[in-house]
Amino acid sequence: PLSSVANTFLCSIPHPKPPSANKHKPWIEAEYQGIVMENDNTVLLNPPLFALDKDAPLRYAGEICGFRIHGAGVPFEAVILDKATGEGLIRAKEPVDCEAQKEHTFTIQAYDCGEGPDGANSKKSHKATVHVRVNDVNEFAPVFVEKLYRVAVTEGKLYDRILRVEAIDGDCSPQYSQICYYEILTPNIPFLIDNDGNIENTEKLQYSGDRLYKFTVTAYDCGKKRASDDAEVEIQVKPTCKPSWQGWNKRIEYTPGAGSLALFPSIHLETCDEPLWNIQATVELQTNHVAKGCDRDNYSEKSLRKLCGAASGEVDLLPVPSPTANWTARLSVHYSQDSSLIYWFNGSQAAQVPVASGPNAHQGLSDHFTLSVWMKHAVVPGKGRREEETVICSTVRSEDGYSHYSLAVHGCRVAFLYWPLLESARPVKFLWKLEQVCDDEWHHYALNLEFPTVTLYVDGVSYDPALIHDNGLIPPPRQEPSLMIGACWTEEKTKEKIKGNENSTDTVQGDPLSIHHYFHGYLAGFTVRPGSLESREVIECLYACREGLDYSDFDSLGKGMKVHVNPSQSLLTLEGDDVETFNHAIQHVAYMNSLRFATPGVRPLRLTTTVKCFSEESCVSIPDVEGYVVVLQPDAPQILLSGSTHFAHPASDFEAPDGVPLFPNLQISCSISHQVEAKKDENWHGTVTDTRMSDEIVHNLDGCEISLVGDDLDPEREYLLLDGALLQQRGLELVNTSAYLTITGVESIAVYEEILRQVSYHINRGAALYERKFHLSCTEMNGRYSSNEFTVEVNVLHNMNQAAHPNHILSSQQFVHRGHHLPPELSGHSLASTHNNPMVPSAATVIIVVCVGFLALMVILGILRIHSLHRRGMEQEVPGAAEGEHASAGGKEGDMFWDDSALTIIVNPMEVRSGCRGCHWVGSWVGRSLPHISSPQSYQSCQERAAEGGEGRSSAGMEDEDDDSTDSETPDSPDSHDGNERHIMGKSDSSHRY
Repeated sequence: PLSSVANTFLCSIPHPKPPSANKHKPWIEAEYQGIVMENDNTVLLNPPLFALDKDAPLRYAGEICGFRIHGAGVPFEAVILDKATGEGLIRAKEPVDCEAQKEHTFTIQAYDCGEGPDGANSKKSHKATVHVRVNDVNEFAPVFVEKLYRVAVTEGKLYDRILRVEAIDGDCSPQYSQICYYEILTPNIPFLIDNDGNIENTEKLQYSGDRLYKFTVTAYDCGKKRASDDAEVEIQVKPTCKPSWQGWNKRIEYTPGAGSLALFPSIHLETCDEPLWNIQATVELQTNHVAKGCDRDNYSEKSLRKLCGAASGEVDLLPVPSPTANWTARLSVHYSQDSSLIYWFNGSQAAQVPVASGPNAHQGLSDHFTLSVWMKHAVVPGKGRREEETVICSTVRSEDGYSHYSLAVHGCRVAFLYWPLLESARPVKFLWKLEQVCDDEWHHYALNLEFPTVTLYVDGVSYDPALIHDNGLIPPPRQEPSLMIGACWTEEKTKEKIKGNENSTDTVQGDPLSIHHYFHGYLAGFTVRPGSLESREVIECLYACREGLDYSDFDSLGKGMKVHVNPSQSLLTLEGDDVETFNHAIQHVAYMNSLRFATPGVRPLRLTTTVKCFSEESCVSIPDVEGYVVVLQPDAPQILLSGSTHFAHPASDFEAPDGVPLFPNLQISCSISHQVEAKKDENWHGTVTDTRMSDEIVHNLDGCEISLVGDDLDPEREYLLLDGALLQQRGLELVNTSAYLTITGVESIAVYEEILRQVSYHINRGAALYERKFHLSCTEMNGRYSSNEFTVEVNVLHNMNQAAHPNHILSSQQFVHRGHHLPPELSGHSLASTHNNPMVPSAATVIIVVCVGFLALMVILGILRIHSLHRRGMEQEVPGAAEGEHASAGGKEGDMFWDDSALTIIVNPMEVRSGCRGCHWVGSWVGRSLPHISSPQSYQSCQERAAEGGEGRSSAGMEDEDDDSTDSETPDSPDSHDGNERHIMGKSDSSHRY
């Protein structure tokens, strides 16, 4: 029992845990440096890779099981060579490329085998940094930058360097990537090349000898590997050098629509090897003779404002002289190329605008408005004028009181004085210093006032004030609304007007004012927009120059190069210190004209150059280059008007309230005619015209005119109709007179087609009008291009039932008169009408003329017959009493038949009696006296006697009568025209019958 208790006690006592065998971490160096060759994968480390463990020589715990590499994308791996010694190796997983990456950095860590074969309780060393450098292998051969080197040298000189050839090597190490030396392979030439590739001549070259040298050079890297391809060198010998610009053309042709054109694409500066350290060149384009200083849009000012999206509401301060605007009547007037008015101010006169004549000009002018003016400030030579010259001076009355402003020029400065409130506020003066003011050229100035902000635009370019003055000491002007252009007034009152200034010193109210600060120069297009401002985009669109010098290759601008272009793009300056870089820069100076239909002509061009040399004594001088840009005639747009050229309608259609449209199916098209050169292999060497529609150009029309051929319209009988509301909606203007109708304003072709198709011709009821001819023509670009003249002929068809006259003779005479103007082709038209059997005046005229002609023929034949009967009666001898009696009776009968000439029968030429076929020709006698017929009974007797005379007529007389009957019956046959003529005339009144 005691032993069992003891055993139980011993078993209940806990036994201590045996100590761990792996007590220490492995140890490695903190940093390793390694080298690997491009053609090997083993990394040579310094120091070698060994891991130590203090648990050695215990198995597992004292052994190194392996190494771990830490890092993303490391192309190396570490392997254990000896677990007991801890020796390891780093090797590349795959071949490494020095050119791709020269160095690799990563960390490595060793770990032991733990306490058993399963590696339990394994311990890791600290992380060590490994730097591996990839050693280069000379695998690439040198390659020349260029295959061919060309240079020109001047004869008679020894050059330290003519040119430099250059080769590069793709290897990564300095040993193999550097070019150690160059070699000329061609023997017996007077040139040497050094290890840097510089070629020099060993003797003076002569232009009279060899003018061109060609030779081959090669290159070697420091691993003595030769270039894969050799380079060719060409050296041209030139005669004695003269410093100048070379490789430029005096005449430069520019085709409108070509965009930007390089002015000097092949130019280069020949300095004759004189070393330069500074080059300055100025390119000047002269465009002051084109319009107002440069080429701008060809539309009129009003049309251009519409195209640019400018709002309406501007007030013209210098309008065309008229009874309602007479303040410009005494100013000297000139006309510009776009037909706009230019006013000359000679420095001693001004224009005072009466406030009463332009009330709208002063509304909203207190602190919110835009002034716009074309100005050419005249610089008077020799006077040295520094006096301020006023462009506009105005005092405005607002709800709060009086405000005052003035715009003036002072030397090369623009000054704007603004006095918000004369009673309390202080005046502020804004100043701009601009070279455009005193260059004696045209410029456009637009001033936006949104107090306290003032912005000045010159040729569409904005300028902020250079200086702002608080002119609080200036005495306030008189509180009276006034507006003066070309001068300003002072508070000194005078009783007499200044001599020569009668036009400018009159005032509307108050005492006369003393005028001073007269302007000297030209003004045009002076407008003010009260109460609102023009946007910057609109001002740029309206007034920016569309042509000028351009430099767009700033990305490739060399080091040390400077380029400056003035705001009007007429002057471009370049500055640099390297000739080659300068040549590259000036070759990109271009002329640009953004107008599709640019103004053709010559633009003079000048290139001025100044150089600075290291040696002032031998510094070269570069002569100026003078040329010109020829803007060619642009391809003119062909505006074609087409549609129906002739139509006829009943008079009732023309008398309707809307009239008849003149151009119901009008078509307007615009095309560009291109000249295409014929192919070289063709026998014909001329040019062919390829006309096609151009989709790249937005076509607009700015006016169309409808004119008349012949007499003007009679307002009491006829007129043209067009809806004015439609024109107002489109912003177009209409002028409708008796001689023409014009529509003006820029709009698209589709809009003009729509409007012109609504122009109608109206005649008043009862107007005897039969035909009219109208001409239609349209223009584009302010009248610069015109369309063809489209002619429309209109015929008015009258129904005789509605146009009957009380007298048949008057009606016939009117038909004859109008018939001379009717076109002969009218009778060939098939005309639809709501009336039955209509008759056009020309057909009636033809019938009347034929009747009158046969009437004259019958009269002649009758006279001849009478003469024949009388002669036979007097010459015939009576053989017997019976015969004598018969002859006497016959003579008396003849006398009775033709003797009675007292009565006259008026016969309707359009009406024929069916019962008088034998005397049918009598109905064609219009308004003539028929001898010996005095009554209807006589007419009946005529029929009977004609029948008797036909029986007893001689053979000669019968032949004449047969001919007469045949001729007269043909045009007046009742079978052909009787019914139709009767319906047209429509006469049933018995008083008009015989």
